[in-house]
Amino acid sequence: MTSEGSHLDPEDWDDFGRNMHDLMDQCLARMKSARDLPWQPNPNDLGDRLSLLEQTIGVGAKQSFEHLTNDIMPYATGNTHPRFFGWVHGSGLPVSVGAELVATTMNSNCGGRDHGAIEVERATLDWLLDVSGLPETASAVLTTGTSQATILALTTARNRHFGHEVRKTGIQALPQIAIYVRKGTHSCIGKALESMGYGTDSIHVVETNADMQMDIASLKRAVEADKASGRVPLAVIGTAGSVNTGSFDTLHEIADFCAEHNIWFHVDAAFGFWIRLAETPWQHLVEGMERANSISCDFHKWMSVPYDCGACMIYDRALHFDTFTSRPNYLEQQEQGLGGGDLWFCDYGLELSRGFRALKVWTAIKSIGTDAFSAYITDNCRQASLMAELVGASDVLELAFPVSSNVCCFSVAHGDVNKIAAKLQVAGEAVFSTTVILGKPCLRAAIVNHRTTSDDIRYSISAVENAVRSMI
Repeated sequence: MTSEGSHLDPEDWDDFGRNMHDLMDQCLARMKSARDLPWQPNPNDLGDRLSLLEQTIGVGAKQSFEHLTNDIMPYATGNTHPRFFGWVHGSGLPVSVGAELVATTMNSNCGGRDHGAIEVERATLDWLLDVSGLPETASAVLTTGTSQATILALTTARNRHFGHEVRKTGIQALPQIAIYVRKGTHSCIGKALESMGYGTDSIHVVETNADMQMDIASLKRAVEADKASGRVPLAVIGTAGSVNTGSFDTLHEIADFCAEHNIWFHVDAAFGFWIRLAETPWQHLVEGMERANSISCDFHKWMSVPYDCGACMIYDRALHFDTFTSRPNYLEQQEQGLGGGDLWFCDYGLELSRGFRALKVWTAIKSIGTDAFSAYITDNCRQASLMAELVGASDVLELAFPVSSNVCCFSVAHGDVNKIAAKLQVAGEAVFSTTVILGKPCLRAAIVNHRTTSDDIRYSISAVENAVRSMI
């Protein structure tokens, strides 16, 4: 074996191994101590300490790993902590540390070809589609998240309506379209339309009923008005777990309407998809989702898989394939060898270079099991109900909207909710976000953490009450 040439491997593998073991020990110690590690502000000099422009580089693994554990790992988002409720951020899983280590070691490109990582993703998506209830003709692909999945879903809807030629001719000569959403729909819908060349003017916001669900009568009027003006009703977006209140649209009613009018039915289920794993009575919230033409969801939210990982599901595998497949000569499929294989995921999305996201999902499901995820998702829903009860019993808090799943929003009798949220965050007591419900500023809790207990809920509401009283 020649020693000539440059390489990037360690000069001393044994020394590198000792440093790696030490790093792993510190990572696991942090995960084990997650309850004692709330969010904390960055030190003022953190940017200088991390700069690659003014600091010495090429320092080797040992010193770099020290930076990882001393200057980076302590200043995380805080979402691993059991009282992090502010945004729908997953809390992470210890088994995923092992999965990420193996995925990095393999360094697989999961765009295609015939290798083991493709089979892991196939198995993962088979499980996901089984949970979804979509027909056997359905297909799916892992994405960075729901934002990317929405682009895939609406692109497929466009191609179904306008035909395969639109991939060559573009949208310039096509009529205007309309995408129907209800108030409070996630901003990823607008970004998807911008990236597709339609723009946010294509969005038609539909009124909501008293339960903040899409109002079907309002949807009908919107579609009739658009048809009369020459706009093409392309898709209706049903929401399974709204950003603000956690409310769920009546998906069966939307499915009936879309079937009657031959309109694509997409469900934005970024976190609410996993209610399908919950126990009764919460499962009824997603009845009708299985009738959708497409569904988007995230694994990195309620399933606690590390960032990033989402999925796009399409009811028709052939349509999904025809929408995205594009093989230049250098990607032509072989009958045998590495260039073979019957499933290339680049044929079902925008990415040719794709990381091995599936391994962390597969490992989580394989090691933990569906029943355990079901139990903790159900616990989070019960905890949101408990939070609502505590708010209802408080003399300084008021529930802003009924709790339907895992989101609880409430207003305060005194003080500024933004200041209260910041005070609790800086003190390391609890992380709430803020929003506005029916014109009233509110604190918002989205409970998606498998480490959260009922005691955490009681502690957090008590901390809010104390903060409110301190501002009288």
